[in-house]
Amino acid sequence: MTHVEILDAARDRAGGYKVDVNRGERIGRVSSEWFSRPADERYLSLSDLYAAVLGRTERSRTRTLESAAIRVDANRDDAERLALMLPGSDAPIALTHWSFGQLAGLVGAPAAYLRQLPAPLAGINLQYGLTSHRAEQVKTLEIEDGRVELRAVTGPDYGRIFDHELVAAVQRIAGNGTGDTRWKVPGVLDWSTGVYNPRVDITQDTTTLYASDRDVFLFLVDDLNPIEAGRLPDGSPDLYFRGFYCWNSEVGAKTLGMASFYLRAVCQNRNLWGVEDFEEITIRHSKYAASRFAHEAAPALTRFANSSPLPFVNGIKAAREKIVARSDEDRSDFLRKRGFSKTETAKIIETVLAEEGRKPESVFDFVQGITAVARGKTQQDARLDLEARAKKLLDRAA
Repeated sequence: MTHVEILDAARDRAGGYKVDVNRGERIGRVSSEWFSRPADERYLSLSDLYAAVLGRTERSRTRTLESAAIRVDANRDDAERLALMLPGSDAPIALTHWSFGQLAGLVGAPAAYLRQLPAPLAGINLQYGLTSHRAEQVKTLEIEDGRVELRAVTGPDYGRIFDHELVAAVQRIAGNGTGDTRWKVPGVLDWSTGVYNPRVDITQDTTTLYASDRDVFLFLVDDLNPIEAGRLPDGSPDLYFRGFYCWNSEVGAKTLGMASFYLRAVCQNRNLWGVEDFEEITIRHSKYAASRFAHEAAPALTRFANSSPLPFVNGIKAAREKIVARSDEDRSDFLRKRGFSKTETAKIIETVLAEEGRKPESVFDFVQGITAVARGKTQQDARLDLEARAKKLLDRAA
């Protein structure tokens, strides 16, 4: 059969295709986002998302101020009201929950404790901290939306990358994120049939485009163009597709980052199944963050989007073909020499036997066994350690 005939045979009548998710890693980062986002943080297209985050940037301004020149305004008649008078402002600027915590952290005050105090007492503590602040300067991000709010307050060297800049970088490769390019919001795995359907309606329940007042998160896939990378034990194609997610916080709640990978399926809860070749870049919002984003992260995203899958496919093929063990002694030696304990070695071999119907022989067999054992680990550090060791084996084989 030709490559096209193989893929056609793997598809069902609805346009989905059979996948084996008992291989590779399971990654829950997107699922965590999906579970935690309320309706007003979910967007159905990149254009809607971009308009929302750009709009708040256009209503905002950032400036660097002398911390000693900031005055804390507390109203004795309202024990919960606390605001700031900033140089050049005619009216008090309201603090958000987030910016209050940042301000307290900058001056070395415990935010949780200050929140329990009446506003005048909390204001006295903050004012003292600002007056004696050793760094002498702070950088503010203020927004006007009916009233002026302080969205963020950071050190003067904070390298802000606005959320709309990240969304714009994604739009350059993914258009609207709805299928107008090869990159789109993912489909859904049907657990009852093992069929992954890439064509589902984009709704608030299925979207993977999110933004809050603190951050932005996007996950897109190229699931209409599956890639065959070898065969499963029953002779059917082992199919993958490409995916990436990225995130940012222009108010300092998290780093900027992106992760790219190959995966086999996404379920309704937005867990990623059968992940291989996971790569991640993170950029702290330090002084040169904007330059690193322009010269490192954005180009890396474009390279992945436009890259050929052949290196990945060839790497999987090399790992499948590289036979490293033909006896029980070989299998044990292969794993023990690579730092696996006696218990881990036995578990990995047993897992491959249970899932594949035979004992591991190739590097790929061992990698799949290691990642399967990793999926069963409840402790994150132990799971990540096993996944990293599996990836190292696969990279060396490739």
